[in-house]
Amino acid sequence: MGRREYLGEFEQVVLLALARLRGPAYGAEIHKEILERTGRDVSIPAVYVTLKRMERKGLVASEIADRPAGGHATRNYRILPVGQHALSQSRALLERLWDGLGLEGA
Repeated sequence: MGRREYLGEFEQVVLLALARLRGPAYGAEIHKEILERTGRDVSIPAVYVTLKRMERKGLVASEIADRPAGGHATRNYRILPVGQHALSQSRALLERLWDGLGLEGA
């Protein structure tokens, strides 16, 4: 990820949900985490499109998980160090913008 490339809001949400799950997770798990933490009911396809875009950027990696008995194989994603760094940079940027506004209680 280049110096001038920033995470979009939904990329941040998906990466944060993946980080909260603390390990490989598939799209439906990430979707559930987003819904539970934010109340935002996003589409599962939107989660997968975002994961694929972030995989192309090198922020996450995926692999096909073994098929459980009677179930379907899943593509599980994990956040990479570059993705963790991008999240840290996004947080720092937002904190700098919020600093001193006095809107915390508003």
